Amino acid sequence: MSQLKAFRKSFWIGTVALLLLVVVAGCSDSKNNSESNKNAQQSTNQGAKQSATPEEPAAGGTFVYGRPASVTSLDLHNQITSNNAFAIDKVFESLVAFDSKGEIVDWLAKSHSISEDGLTYTFVLRDGLKFSNGTEVTAEDAVFSLQRHLKVGGPLAIAAKVVTTVAKDKQTFVITLKEPYTPFISELSNFSNGIIPNNFGGVSEEEFFKKPVGTGPFVVEQWDAAGDLTFTKNPNYWQEGKPYIDKLVYKLIEDDSQAINQLKAGEVNAIESLALQNADEIKKGPDTTVVTNGSWVTEQLFFNTLDKNFSDVHVRRALALALDREGLSKALTFGYAQTANSLLPTTIPYNANETIKALNFDLDAAKAELAKSAFPNGFNTKLLVASGNSTRAQEAQIIQAAGKSIGINIEIESIELATFRERFFAYDFAAMLNSGQADSPEANSIIAFQTDPEGFSKSYWTHYTNDEVTKLLYEGQKTPDGKEREATYTKLLQTLADEVPYIPLYYPDILKGVGSSVDGLVVLPNGSVRFEEVRIGK
Repeated sequence: MSQLKAFRKSFWIGTVALLLLVVVAGCSDSKNNSESNKNAQQSTNQGAKQSATPEEPAAGGTFVYGRPASVTSLDLHNQITSNNAFAIDKVFESLVAFDSKGEIVDWLAKSHSISEDGLTYTFVLRDGLKFSNGTEVTAEDAVFSLQRHLKVGGPLAIAAKVVTTVAKDKQTFVITLKEPYTPFISELSNFSNGIIPNNFGGVSEEEFFKKPVGTGPFVVEQWDAAGDLTFTKNPNYWQEGKPYIDKLVYKLIEDDSQAINQLKAGEVNAIESLALQNADEIKKGPDTTVVTNGSWVTEQLFFNTLDKNFSDVHVRRALALALDREGLSKALTFGYAQTANSLLPTTIPYNANETIKALNFDLDAAKAELAKSAFPNGFNTKLLVASGNSTRAQEAQIIQAAGKSIGINIEIESIELATFRERFFAYDFAAMLNSGQADSPEANSIIAFQTDPEGFSKSYWTHYTNDEVTKLLYEGQKTPDGKEREATYTKLLQTLADEVPYIPLYYPDILKGVGSSVDGLVVLPNGSVRFEEVRIGK
């Protein structure tokens, strides 16, 4: 899930942990291209200031990107899953963005400022900005975009109390808040706050999102909502000379083994989802390589707290104590992940991963905890898992064994991804494996999505409710960055560690399998990829 809606801090505070950037290669040519990927990764950190490299890039070509799910909607205000978000962000762009290190940079805005009282945000648009159809981008478009998002709400609704949105002049856009909201600038960087034409450019909403017009590097050419999506380069893109490729194809490959085979055969140039256990194989392949980045993702076991068994905190604590998270991480992630103690990845400020007192593996304590529950002799239950993901399949088996060790008999339900989503959106599960992911580099991003019982996801579909946690959630949103905000989040995270509505398992690196003829690929910490600098060699 694009519960990416995972990372709002103020980066100027300088508390952000920098993401580890690792680029590896399997042969000499791929090493050269891996270095180019690394340079691109670094150059994108200069944000919009970066222009085309002095060298003449390889012109044109079609880049085929294998993905496990199709794009079903491009309505940026109504979407949340990564399969849609990572297509939306190719068409629409926001005033500010984040780079590969997770730092906020000006994007469609050439500058922005925040008043000392935290209530007024002023953005100045870049000179000469155009939409893909050639029409000029003005501050009125920014007003319309934000107002439409406020009206729709959607899964990534704007939580800040916006009082006014004003086009001060053609290039200056001003937002005024009723009260300070620390995560706001970071939230404005996510895909759901892209800029669209005023009044949809004169067409209906339905027509617009079938053939959207944005400022992004690509334009939708052909789209099958149950299959592939083909983009062509935006001829009016504001970054001169980019993108270098002519076309970008999102090819649907639902099974990760098939995706690897197609990468090896050169049928795709890169794959979005590379299982951790396959990373070394791809890294050492003669014609393939791996591009990685630290992520804003936490792999988790979620409990439906409306379920008769998992509504009992002692049951949840017992299973957490029976599960060897460190062993699971080592066995399944092959050095591409870190064991998780906290809800927040270590790439996000205030994660408290080193200080939190998590429920670590202790079988005797697990049995004692279950004895305190309403089910001291154990029970039968089910674990929902999306099929086609070999790592999750192995996680499920390890969890099943942990449950058995204390008398909880777990049946694994492995179902295809679309049905899996329908089931957990409907709370039709007892426990499930999934990941929480930030959409912007801010602690509130994941915390709000997974703890707010009145929010869109009802605490990530666990329906977990704790009034003290809710109070801390709102305090964290209003408190300026610093020690006081850190203390608030640490207290909140410790409560979650004690009551375990979900068990954080590990923080995986982002891995992209890439053909060794590709360079210029930039992997972002939310899992999306920038293709503006991609070039395809022979």
